[in-house]
Amino acid sequence: MEKVDEIIQAKWMITCEEKKVLENHSLVIDKNLIKDILPIELAAQKYSATHIEHFATHVVLPGFINTHTHLAMNYFRGLADDLALMDWLNNYIWPAEKKWVSQEFVHDASLFAIAEMIRGGSICFNDMYFFLQQTAKAVDISGIRGAIGMTVINVPTAWAKNPDEYLAKGMEFFQEYKNHPRILTTIAPHGPYTVDDEHLLQIKKIAEDNNLKINMHVHETKDEIQHSLKNYQMRPLARLKKLGLVSPRLIAIHACQLNEEDIKILTDGKPQIVHCPESNMKLASGTCPVARLHSLGLNIALGTDGAASNNDLDMVGEMRSAAFLTKHTTENPATQPALDTIYMATINGAKALGLENITGSLKKGKSADFIAINLDDIETRPLYHADSQVVYAASRNQVSDVWVAGVRLLKKREFTTLDEEAIKTKARNWRNKIMS
Repeated sequence: MEKVDEIIQAKWMITCEEKKVLENHSLVIDKNLIKDILPIELAAQKYSATHIEHFATHVVLPGFINTHTHLAMNYFRGLADDLALMDWLNNYIWPAEKKWVSQEFVHDASLFAIAEMIRGGSICFNDMYFFLQQTAKAVDISGIRGAIGMTVINVPTAWAKNPDEYLAKGMEFFQEYKNHPRILTTIAPHGPYTVDDEHLLQIKKIAEDNNLKINMHVHETKDEIQHSLKNYQMRPLARLKKLGLVSPRLIAIHACQLNEEDIKILTDGKPQIVHCPESNMKLASGTCPVARLHSLGLNIALGTDGAASNNDLDMVGEMRSAAFLTKHTTENPATQPALDTIYMATINGAKALGLENITGSLKKGKSADFIAINLDDIETRPLYHADSQVVYAASRNQVSDVWVAGVRLLKKREFTTLDEEAIKTKARNWRNKIMS
């Protein structure tokens, strides 16, 4: 009998490697990696473990990958609601950021956001913000995975005054963290309407030279389209194609305002698409045609956007919204089934970030990044199909346990690496400052 570190036995298991739900299976963990997945009785015959835990009423599945966030905006949650995107940005969010965003703010708010994500079952995020080292420090403290974007925008902030300074500071961050086991660096031009051609070409070269993903808001609103037609005499995606940016390296966030020309560009270029249904609905930005893009072979991941425009980082809720919105807009209840939606929140996010060989599914040799969701609550009983209950009935409050790289970050709803009370106290203090 082979000795291993840990065996997790689960009533249900979703691997995101095969389109079915396994019952009464064991997840065998050794040296922080998944060593095996097999029925409980076979695992008992083959392995002995230092620690064995039985989740008799839980589903075990890969942790969620929140593929679009602005973590530090958690401290602006509820500050400016019920507004159109450009009004929200220009008249509320950007002025608030100019006044308050600092190294301390980003560190504290990032840790606050990470706590929310861990307790909601997220094991990795893809961020676009400022003071990148502070977000990285929050990743180190918490144990989560993070893709941290080197933001570039033609708007001065406390972080940088112009695109050249953003790029310089971003590259300093990349050099500092490029070998970190849980931090991935992307390059993150804010959007076509906030970055000029010269710097987009620079970004393209930097990304190619350093094998970086390009993380960018694309076709989010009608205003963005009109801005591009007025200033460049073409739609944003046509401009990005002309500059050579539409490729699998591009992570195109939102993709709401699409016509047939845009869809042809996406189909030919095969960028990664990130669907943010709740933020798009709240800001009335439009709807990503998920079913159509999926049928054309595009990889579609799921993100919450920042908590200032969602207003949460809840991937369980985001899955439900994504599934319902696609069914509603296509007038077809068979589109976006539950298991496909779980794939969007897990392995598709890993593929978008280029992490599919490390995380995103339960598979031998991959990192032990997984979560347990308790389905024994009144809200998720009776249970006929575990995948349907996760997407259509469960809440993030039913996530009981979270592991990243074999380390348990959440144990029976309690943090193992974070001080919850200290995090909440800092959030209250920052709220008082901002409101003053």
